[in-house]
Amino acid sequence: MNNKSLIMLATSLVSGLLFSFGATPMAAAQSAATNIVVGADTTFPPFETETNGEVTGFDIDMIKAIAKAEDMTVSLKTLPFNGIIPSLQAGSIDAAVAGITIKTSRMQNVDFSDAYYKSGLSVLVKKDSGIKGFDDLKGHVVATKKATSSVDYLTSHGFAADYVKQFQSIDAAYQALETAGADAVIFDNPVNVNFKAGHDNVETVGPLLTGEYYGIAISKQKPELVEKINAGLAKIKQNGEYQKLFEKYFGGDTSGVVNEVQKPASVAISG
Repeated sequence: MNNKSLIMLATSLVSGLLFSFGATPMAAAQSAATNIVVGADTTFPPFETETNGEVTGFDIDMIKAIAKAEDMTVSLKTLPFNGIIPSLQAGSIDAAVAGITIKTSRMQNVDFSDAYYKSGLSVLVKKDSGIKGFDDLKGHVVATKKATSSVDYLTSHGFAADYVKQFQSIDAAYQALETAGADAVIFDNPVNVNFKAGHDNVETVGPLLTGEYYGIAISKQKPELVEKINAGLAKIKQNGEYQKLFEKYFGGDTSGVVNEVQKPASVAISG
């Protein structure tokens, strides 16, 4: 048998094996697409929220667009914010989106993508409160969400535990403000602004308390995923999908846009 015949025979055998298992060469290639399990806390609108069993939001659309750009698929797993880092460490999820501030303490336990949103903490109060900014909060009860940079900020500025009410969801913190269970809410400004848009009895006061960046948290067990997610993020910035998300979820407000590549180590805040 000559070389040409051997090649034809080998090709025939491979094709036969593929079809015998119900797969065409194209289907086999498609099945090789990487699926990543992404954790999300659904109590962080407009970045993540859940309505009638469907998880939506800026972060959700973004991670799906990134995955598509890198020939990956996404399986979402919802969990509380304070369970995200432990789940990444345990390897039960590959990555997470939840408006996660890039912090030096978190970088010891997980990796981060390049920054994708510039944020900061703001003070939300009732309009008739008389509170004009952070300096007026001493002696007042402040509500916020557990395990977030807001808690770190309040603690580092001398707030005793009795004056900081921590809730599993930011919605519960807002409810405490509405029902006089707290005098103010300190939380990420875009989320406070989103709440304020639907409630004309509250306002944000004073300047932003911090400047911080959000990143996609990634399990240290998946180092190759950092490069792929960063590549996908760069692609959706280039093709305009990233910018469209600001139109969809923030009404065109581009204050949070991160145009230049911001590496985690250069933007991480202490804590």
